[in-house]
Amino acid sequence: MNNVLITSVGRRVSLVKFFKEELKQIFPESKVYGSDMSPELSSPCQVADGHFRVPHINHDNYIPELIEQCKNLGISLIIPTIDTALLPLAQNKALFEQNNINVVVPEIDFVKQCRDKRMIHDFFVSKGIQVAEEYGKKTFQLPLYIKPYDGSRSVDNYVIKHKDELTEYHFENKKLMFLEYLDHDLYDEFTCDLYYTKQGRLRCVVPRQRLLVRDGEVNKAITKNNELVPFIRQQLNNVEGARGCLTVQFFVHQETRDIYGIEINPRFGGGYPLTHLSGANYVRWILKEYLLDEDLSEYFEDWKQDLLMLRYDGEVLVHGHSD
Repeated sequence: MNNVLITSVGRRVSLVKFFKEELKQIFPESKVYGSDMSPELSSPCQVADGHFRVPHINHDNYIPELIEQCKNLGISLIIPTIDTALLPLAQNKALFEQNNINVVVPEIDFVKQCRDKRMIHDFFVSKGIQVAEEYGKKTFQLPLYIKPYDGSRSVDNYVIKHKDELTEYHFENKKLMFLEYLDHDLYDEFTCDLYYTKQGRLRCVVPRQRLLVRDGEVNKAITKNNELVPFIRQQLNNVEGARGCLTVQFFVHQETRDIYGIEINPRFGGGYPLTHLSGANYVRWILKEYLLDEDLSEYFEDWKQDLLMLRYDGEVLVHGHSD
C-alpha cells in the first residue's frame, strides 16, 4: 500500500502535511498515519489521514503493536520524530524489514553516539570539529554551562556565572556535564538540517540561524548560506550509519568565525519546515529513496537563503469530540 507512519507525532502538523502532499504526488491512494499515546488529543494525528494509539516507547508491547498496526494498515515506511524512539527502532530495524516495513533511522552505533553528548563530542573531534571543553567537577572555570549527557529540549540546562549558583544537585547528578560556556553574545547559534542517503553520503546542508527558541524548539529562524555549508561538506561528507534527516547544532563565533559542534539529533527537528519551504525537500527524497528505490547521490544546493520563519500558534478543530 506504500502508506507512511509518523510516530510520536506530538505537535508536528507541518511535517504531517508535507508528507501528505508529497506522498499523494507519488501514490495518490496512499495515506499518512500518525501514532501517539493520546491520538485524540494530538493535532497532527487529527490532520493525518488516520491515526492509532500506541503504548509508551519503553513498554514491552511497543514494537510488537507498532508492527501489527503497520501490517493491518499497509504501512511500509516509518518516520520517527523523538529522540527516545530512535534506539528501540534502530535495534528492531531487521524485524521491521522482515515485515516489509522500512524505518528511516540511523544504524544503532550512530544512534547511541547521538544520544550521549559525551560520545558525540568525541565524534565531532574525530571529524576535525571543535567542541566546548568539558571540565571536571572540581576543576571547572566560570562561566559554566551545565547540561545532561542524555538530555533533550534544553531540560536541566543551566548557565552558571557565579559560584554561589551551583548547588549540591549539580555536583551529585552524574548525568550533568560541566562545559565551557559559549556566550550567546559572542556566538551565533545554528541548527543545520543535513540529508544523508542510504549509503551515508551527504546530499544537502541547510543552516538555520536560531533567532528565538521556545521550550527547546526554534520559534524564529533564518536560512543562511554561509561558511557552515562548505565546512560541513568537507568534514561530514560521509558519515557511517547516518540516514535521512539529521539536525546538527553549531555555534559560530561572530568575529573569528570559529565553528563549534554542539550536538546531533538524527531525526527531523522542530525547525525542519523552514528547510522544506526553502526548497530542500527532504520529505520527497525519503519517499523516493525508500519507496521508489531511487538513487539520490547528486548533491543538492538549490535552496533559498535569507528566508525568515516567524512562528505562531494555530488551531485544529475536531467536531463532535467525546471523551
